[in-house]
Amino acid sequence: MLSVLRLWGPVCAYAVLIFYMSSQSHPEESLPSFVFNLSDKVLHAAEYALLGALCYRALRGSSNDVWRQQAIPVAILLASVYGISDEVHQSFVPFRDSSWLDWVADTIGSMLGAFVMHRVGHFRATNSIPAA
Repeated sequence: MLSVLRLWGPVCAYAVLIFYMSSQSHPEESLPSFVFNLSDKVLHAAEYALLGALCYRALRGSSNDVWRQQAIPVAILLASVYGISDEVHQSFVPFRDSSWLDWVADTIGSMLGAFVMHRVGHFRATNSIPAA
């Protein structure tokens, strides 16, 4: 149980943070000012890159062989489906809107996050020093 919490706790906590920020009618009041210099789509991609990376990490740490082997596509799928639910959720929040282009940016971000996390893990594994 502790292993599941260690792996999926960060995913769930970050998903709650995304939900909370999406629930705000004026999220710009909670964000630092430099964020407004970035494109909305870049922000979506960055936000979901972290979610994709966290999903990948959780899946790779799983005891299920299939999940470990399919961690990249499953991480992308999980983050992308969460992106859809987030866009639907935003459509009910006053002064917020929903956009399929935001979902595309979410999905691209989740792909980047999962692939980067995979490469970082692969780089670490090949460059690690074997224990004596």
